[in-house]
Amino acid sequence: MSTAVVVEAPGSHRLVPHEPREPGPGEALVTVHAVGICGSDREVYQGNRPEGYVRYPLTPGHEWSGTVSAVGAGVPGSLVGRRVVGEGFRNCQVCDRCHAGETTLCTAGYEETGFTQPGAMAGTLTLPARLLHVLRDDCDLTAAALLEPAACIAAAALKANARPGERVAVVGTGTLGMFAVQFLAAGSPAQLLVVGTRDDREALSRRFGATGFRTKDQELPGDFDVVIETAGSADAARTAAALLRRGGRLVLTGIPAPGAQGLDPTDLVVRQLEVHTVFGAPPDAWAHTVRMFGAGLLDPSPLVTHELSLAEFPQAIELVGSGDPKVGKVLLHP
Repeated sequence: MSTAVVVEAPGSHRLVPHEPREPGPGEALVTVHAVGICGSDREVYQGNRPEGYVRYPLTPGHEWSGTVSAVGAGVPGSLVGRRVVGEGFRNCQVCDRCHAGETTLCTAGYEETGFTQPGAMAGTLTLPARLLHVLRDDCDLTAAALLEPAACIAAAALKANARPGERVAVVGTGTLGMFAVQFLAAGSPAQLLVVGTRDDREALSRRFGATGFRTKDQELPGDFDVVIETAGSADAARTAAALLRRGGRLVLTGIPAPGAQGLDPTDLVVRQLEVHTVFGAPPDAWAHTVRMFGAGLLDPSPLVTHELSLAEFPQAIELVGSGDPKVGKVLLHP
């Protein structure tokens, strides 16, 4: 028998025996290989995730990879044995937004694996098979556990629509920032600048395709066609906007603290900036991510710094919130 992490209430968790739930019609049962921890999981544990976006008691885990071990009625049996990742948003598929492919904006209400529905910090995960994305048989399943945050950045890259030869930039050097560098590098930009707060991220940025690196306290140019912001602060959003030429395109992916002072609307209008935002990853972003990963254009492996067991959940949460520059992506293995 395997185990599962259950967060009973903010600050309270248990490791409990886990019995797989057999898949019903349209569902698949996945044996979990690895599950990532991000800041939102820490919010779940601390109790500061916004109301309506968590439901206790809860098994967390929305970033995961695994292998299909069984399927329910109506699901192709050929899925069994395949390596997969899966979308988190449990969309209704019938509202206007779902029909438009904007499943993260489903008007039927918010439901997501690892927040309001059981997540992957367990031996198995049962979910709608329509949410699965099949990986290559020879893929690195540990690296694949990072494809959920990568898919969120894929959504940003698709909205940015950077064309070959354009000048592009990324603000933020965390996991999301490094994914943004890889997506933009794949589009053959003339320049790819990374702006962060830590000099020690320059080597990794350049490894992923950056042609320049600066910290935000250095003099910054203002002639970029496309900028993707990944740092999650109002200051980062303003830095990102300032990098753009007139008529440039900005994509914001970070969520600052409530009440943060935002961009200057006068500046946006006078410079005619095109501003997009991203909340989660719709199916086309997931498909793009899986293609990039399968083609070897997306390499999550260097971002993983710690791999722990489910029993070490408290230590993993502490690592994620430690602020230690040596801590990158933390994974748990059932």
